Amino acid sequence: MKNRMAILFILAVILEAAVFAWLIEYFGFFKTFVLVLATTVIGIAMVQFEGRKAMNDLKALAESGQPPGRKLVDGVCIMAGGALLIAPGFLTDLIGFTLVFPLTRPLYHRAAMRWIEKRMKKGGGITFYRR
Repeated sequence: MKNRMAILFILAVILEAAVFAWLIEYFGFFKTFVLVLATTVIGIAMVQFEGRKAMNDLKALAESGQPPGRKLVDGVCIMAGGALLIAPGFLTDLIGFTLVFPLTRPLYHRAAMRWIEKRMKKGGGITFYRR
């Protein structure tokens, strides 16, 4: 698992550098830099709005005594998308926007629910490692 994550991280960095190089060549350094800043600012605004909405929905579900299931996974998707939007890069921004945007979030939601279900069927649950 660690090897797969390391390879995935290295490939992401190489791909991100290639996209940056292509955009700098196509648009120039200044326009590319402004585009990176713009996607970060827009992403932060979207995360704030969607995050507040998710928190209010979770609070309403908790007060009514209903299980938070789907809304909780939405909140995790928004948080992960926010982390990707803050990281500089266009591919990370693309994935981050799709995690935060409500119309594309269900694509990740199904995969997350399948992963959680598979983990729970194994009986192991979800393990968090600390150093």
